[in-house]
Amino acid sequence: MALAAPPVVADHPTFEVTAPVRAAAERAGAHAVCAECFGRLFGRLGHGLTNPERATRLGYRPPPPGAACAVCEGAFDRIDVWVDRTLRAGDGYEWHRFTCGSRWEPEVLAREEALWTEVGTEWGESVRSAFNRELGKRVEARTGAAGGTERPDLVFLADVAVGRVETTVLPLYVRGRYRKLDRTLPQTRWPCRRCRGRGCDSCGGTGKTYPESVEELVGAPLLRATGGEGTRFHGMGREDIDARMLGRGRPFVLEVVRPHRRTIDLVAVAAELAASAAGRVEVLDLAFAEAPDVVRVKEAAPEKSYRVGVVGNVPVAKVNEALDLALARAIAQRTPARVAHRRADRVRTRRIVAAHLVDVAEGRFTLDLRTEAGTYVKEWVEGDGGRTEPSLSGLLGVPLRVDFLDVTEIHDSEGA
Repeated sequence: MALAAPPVVADHPTFEVTAPVRAAAERAGAHAVCAECFGRLFGRLGHGLTNPERATRLGYRPPPPGAACAVCEGAFDRIDVWVDRTLRAGDGYEWHRFTCGSRWEPEVLAREEALWTEVGTEWGESVRSAFNRELGKRVEARTGAAGGTERPDLVFLADVAVGRVETTVLPLYVRGRYRKLDRTLPQTRWPCRRCRGRGCDSCGGTGKTYPESVEELVGAPLLRATGGEGTRFHGMGREDIDARMLGRGRPFVLEVVRPHRRTIDLVAVAAELAASAAGRVEVLDLAFAEAPDVVRVKEAAPEKSYRVGVVGNVPVAKVNEALDLALARAIAQRTPARVAHRRADRVRTRRIVAAHLVDVAEGRFTLDLRTEAGTYVKEWVEGDGGRTEPSLSGLLGVPLRVDFLDVTEIHDSEGA
């Protein structure tokens, strides 16, 4: 195909047509490709130009009427159809940021690579990236939403061969701190061990070991507000089911899966939660979050403070002596027997940072402790059949039993 003489266009970005560029354009002219695919061969030349504008500046002439582009097979000619499909795919969801991607037949990508090799271009842009960009620009123009790759609400994937747009709905994240006042409440939904969540006679058909959890109590008003399809709870560690979480509360991020609405009133959500979970869970500092906050919460290893009630008839002086010894020595804790079925069996080294005797009664006493992250406090008190060394029971030389355990503070970066 012969090239036309490039027109002179004033007041518009242009580029120098060097001898190598002209030679590559001459070779490209022998192929029946659309203006978009011709211009893409020189996509890194002429900042601010569209690919059809690049093609025009290189004297491009279109193939005969009715001839499909040898590379994209007319996909760029149908870009407005793809915009309509994209908007239908996002119908029913609130979205303000989005990303467009595309899936192409391997044969199309192979034809493109062969054309690049034959033309000898050093300035090409791939059909995938050009299509994604053009689709995104037109969706932006139609909706006012912001296209790009940073923190999208929806990701649209155009399957060019099939003629369908697939939608990935990104989660909505909410963070806060929870105080757990109920000693029968697990942190997260606990599937029934027998049926693994399917429902059986053992769990009364619920699929759960415990009727409710902190996750479900916190998540319920958020699911109602967002129209989400589920939740994932990410806590900065977890307390035992029979332990209360007091003080400023435990930091968490709640991930709402496939939310239909993103603009929600967190003050109203907090008020609904306060009413529905009264006496069981309190949530403080509810705020919107982002995906990196999940990593921050999960990877944090703050020290923790506890109040622990211990059953054991021991003189006060002997308890204080044992606490002094405990502060001076590291603890070797093998994975506790009670969690060995779900955690790797290994030995962890931890320390008691501070320990104080706060109350003594007939046959029992109460301690305030501050420990390193990951310390199993019950096992440190009782010994866990020798799996924790040294234990308080071992240092005292008498059997001990934990009567109650409260987490009184999480010493994360937001506080002491």
